[in-house]
Amino acid sequence: MSLTIGICRVQLRLPDNHSLKGKRQVLKSLVARLHNKFNVSAAEVDDQDAWQIASLGVAYASNDERHAARVLAAVISFIEHERPDAEIIDYEMEFVHG
Repeated sequence: MSLTIGICRVQLRLPDNHSLKGKRQVLKSLVARLHNKFNVSAAEVDDQDAWQIASLGVAYASNDERHAARVLAAVISFIEHERPDAEIIDYEMEFVHG
């Protein structure tokens, strides 16, 4: 059995946000929804002091790289379609095999 960990870094713009408290509320809600819907781990990984920019790290473990890629692609699609308050600026995926 092989292990694949899919890692996705998502850079977001929060155009309607005007404080760090507001940013934390948006990210806390988004992280919880991603975990509940896709069973991924997610956390803010950079840009902690910026009000309107956020970087999320999302990870998913699987025994199949294609499955991990599909789950991470679904996460990106979910953010794009369900969270108009969080505009995706950029994202990158990588896979680690163990």
